[in-house]
Amino acid sequence: MVHQHFMLVERFTVAENIALGQTGRGWQDNSRTLHQRLKTLSAHYGLGIDPAAPVWQLSIGERQRVEILKALDRQVDVLILDEPTAVLTPQETAGLMTILRELAVQGTAIIFISHKLNEVLALCDRITVLRDGQRVGSVPVADCDAHHLTELMVGREVNLDRLDRAAVEVIACSPLLSLEQVSAVGHHRLPVLRNINLQIYPGEIVGIAGVDGNGQQELEEAIIGLRSLTHGQIHRNGTLAHIPSDRYSMGLISEFSVTENLLLRDIDRPPFSHKGVLRPAQMVKQAIALVQQYLIRTPSVHTPSAILSGGNAQKVIIARELCRNHPIILAAQPTRGLDVGAMEYVHAQLMAQRDAGAAILLISTELDEILRLCDRIAVLYEGQIVGLLNAATADVNHLGLLMAGKTQVTDAPQTSTQIYDFFEKSQILRP
Repeated sequence: MVHQHFMLVERFTVAENIALGQTGRGWQDNSRTLHQRLKTLSAHYGLGIDPAAPVWQLSIGERQRVEILKALDRQVDVLILDEPTAVLTPQETAGLMTILRELAVQGTAIIFISHKLNEVLALCDRITVLRDGQRVGSVPVADCDAHHLTELMVGREVNLDRLDRAAVEVIACSPLLSLEQVSAVGHHRLPVLRNINLQIYPGEIVGIAGVDGNGQQELEEAIIGLRSLTHGQIHRNGTLAHIPSDRYSMGLISEFSVTENLLLRDIDRPPFSHKGVLRPAQMVKQAIALVQQYLIRTPSVHTPSAILSGGNAQKVIIARELCRNHPIILAAQPTRGLDVGAMEYVHAQLMAQRDAGAAILLISTELDEILRLCDRIAVLYEGQIVGLLNAATADVNHLGLLMAGKTQVTDAPQTSTQIYDFFEKSQILRP
């Protein structure tokens, strides 16, 4: 199995990680034999992995390829991949799909777990849809499309095309959020943010695109004040709403009720408290109103947040952060792990705030989400902004190259709808 979260020992080399736990060969091979075998295997599948490299020195995409190489070296009969493209560039995604189809042709049974519909349609032979932990249907790929899949997943038609919006006039207004030469270091005292300059204006959504692990979390922490800057300044002209990248560790107190989580920011203010004493009736009244307004599915407002589904837990955070109409919104990975129905809802809420004049910084590793919502796109690579593009005219292939730290545009296959079209036309995947 290739897990969604890497199962690697960072201080070990690639070869040591792959040999770890193997019997019959692996540790019993001498170093030269092991390295040569892995080099040959890596070259055959176009993975480009150095067996002698320490894992901690590898990029996120390279670590994903190590996990895949580990599975290939074991010559498995059944391969399970859980969200394997979440940390890959568009070009790396296309390469992975080619590898998987080759393995399938050779007789490997592959289970591909993903919420990216176009990738599932491009790769798979059969698709099984789960909703609320239950199987709602299995269909051959030849008999379905993205619209059919979304209806199975959500129970209704969902539109995730790029949303129309008026252009933003930034000449006559000042930015609400401004980052000037922002730099910071990470846990190993190594630079993780390098001289970031970015301005977000009223009535626009600026997206931070990039492969996960290139400074997105550190940028989020710096903006909300959880990470000190080594250089630069962050200016906010107004209050900030924060939709965190990890809803459970940063957004909710799991043991608290829905009511308590909805009112975390206002717990010390009238009418929810008086002279330091909470007023439960007023709290419950406000919580019920927010549950109805934001379509939160919960047994009651007294239910502990820990038992909510991921989508409804996210709605609790969104309701709390957006109901006060903050002029600045930081939304970090706002739809991570959500189904397409919940994703559509979150997108609609962000667009409503944008149209009301909020300045929104959207940090997301989902390129489709960035292209759908944003007015401008800043590409983050190794803690630096390597490109700033108009989202309406952005080229997906160019974005993918920037996400990989490259600047020239090539004709490599794309992601999202373009990946599907590319594979269909070239017939690389499905016979």
